[in-house]
Amino acid sequence: MRFRLTPRETSFYDMFAASADNIVTGSKLLMELLGADPAARAEIAERMRAAEHAGDDATHAIFHQLNSSFITPFDREDIYSLASSLDDIMDFMEEAVDLVVLYQIDELPKGVDMQIEVISRAAELTAEAMPNLRTMQNLTEYWIEVNRLENQADQIHRKLLAHLFNGKYDAIEVLKLKEIVDVLEEAADAFEHVANTVETIAVKES
Repeated sequence: MRFRLTPRETSFYDMFAASADNIVTGSKLLMELLGADPAARAEIAERMRAAEHAGDDATHAIFHQLNSSFITPFDREDIYSLASSLDDIMDFMEEAVDLVVLYQIDELPKGVDMQIEVISRAAELTAEAMPNLRTMQNLTEYWIEVNRLENQADQIHRKLLAHLFNGKYDAIEVLKLKEIVDVLEEAADAFEHVANTVETIAVKES
């Protein structure tokens, strides 16, 4: 660990942890959506929208702290990248739920549950990892596992696309469902972006 002669602003750690905890909330709402009756999905979407707004607030708080801090715990561009990638995850999850409601999807195709399970696991790992930014300890297994999960998400996504284009669905339904599974794939990708940023920070701080 690099020795520092100047004090550092430590509130960033708490804000990153809060942002990641909010993502866990979002992932639980995604799981809830899976088992929900179509009539109940609008209410879940409202709670997801509230979680997404909370995520926006957390991101803006980090940016405000970044702009007003003379000393930061690690490079400013990495703080910005980490906060932005965490925010992207919430945006994609909220978009997926909103599309399910707007498109009035009666039944999600088999495989979406696997996408959401991967997202849920990645959310838990991310929330567990954020407090470790204080010490930069015990992070290697985190980014390795998140990268493995993203590879798994890619495989699930490809199988889902093959399923959607097998002739079972009409063209309009394919377009609707493809947009939803694509957004969920983007959420999985965003977790990898977070993990890659954490790895970059850890390497710089070592």
